[in-house]
Amino acid sequence: MYRAFFDRVLTRTDPERAHHGAFRAIRAARPVTRLRRTPGEAVSALGLTFPNALGLAAGFDKNAVGIDGLGALGFGHVEVGTVTGEAQPGNPAPRLFRLPEDRAVVNRMGFNNDGAEAVAQRLKARGRRPGPVLGVNIGKSKVVPEDEAVRDYEKSARLLAPYADYLVVNVSSPNTPGLRNLQAVEKLEPILTSVQRIAALDDRRVPLLVKIAPDLADEDVLGVADLALAVGLDGIIATNTTISREGLRTPSARVEEVGAGGLSGRPLAGRALEVMRLLRTRVGPDLCLVGVGGITTVQDARDRLEAGATLLQGYTAFVYEGPLWPRRIIEGVSA
Repeated sequence: MYRAFFDRVLTRTDPERAHHGAFRAIRAARPVTRLRRTPGEAVSALGLTFPNALGLAAGFDKNAVGIDGLGALGFGHVEVGTVTGEAQPGNPAPRLFRLPEDRAVVNRMGFNNDGAEAVAQRLKARGRRPGPVLGVNIGKSKVVPEDEAVRDYEKSARLLAPYADYLVVNVSSPNTPGLRNLQAVEKLEPILTSVQRIAALDDRRVPLLVKIAPDLADEDVLGVADLALAVGLDGIIATNTTISREGLRTPSARVEEVGAGGLSGRPLAGRALEVMRLLRTRVGPDLCLVGVGGITTVQDARDRLEAGATLLQGYTAFVYEGPLWPRRIIEGVSA
């Protein structure tokens, strides 16, 4: 039913408008669905207990307004954000595009969010409660120059760490100018060590992960892996969206019409799987690796786990497959 609704109705609706409408429905349905048992088996990672292995990737709930409704759909963790130190509107619309032939999405949202102070106040009001594990993904504000990035990440970490179960440093979105330059080890290390210091709260230590792009060369992926081990990072999320447009079924004229932005969905699965294997081989068995990018079917999820993922995340498949998708994946993997 959802597939038919998507193909006949949602594909004729502006993607960003459809997202906001669907999200309002999820939030409104939370009181009805909250008593449903979270599917799957618990996973121990990052010193935390995740109700199951599948989480919702950052980007869907940018401002931490629907955590519990999303958890009620079956997600074992919800990663909010990307949140920046300064509130920002993001890039001009249109900035979100579907490629249905590829079950893919292109976005150039530009980290539109309410800013770290507003999101921190929202999380404080929500309080700590049972439900999905809460991750908070932080990125660089567009107005902050690259040489002041450490300060900007520190601001977000200081405000948000008290309310997060884990933090993620995002240096891999293609939609903030210069952001991916921060994946270079010499620029990434001071950001990670500074945020890591702030995340060591008086009453607990908040685990810290970094999210990387699939477009890194293999040697750079391994460099990030080595850095993670050297600084005592808790995990790596692999991968973010890609700037590649290779191998798409969508006609090239349509791809050119859509323009720049990060591509997510099925076309990303192959490279994301390769990166996962590279990372696990390099870091050994203990570091938490979160597999994201192109996971659509139960077999996709199994492949990522077999490649070394500790946890999984999805987003684009959730858009295409609908609200029952997380439970189908978790129950299929458990079976």
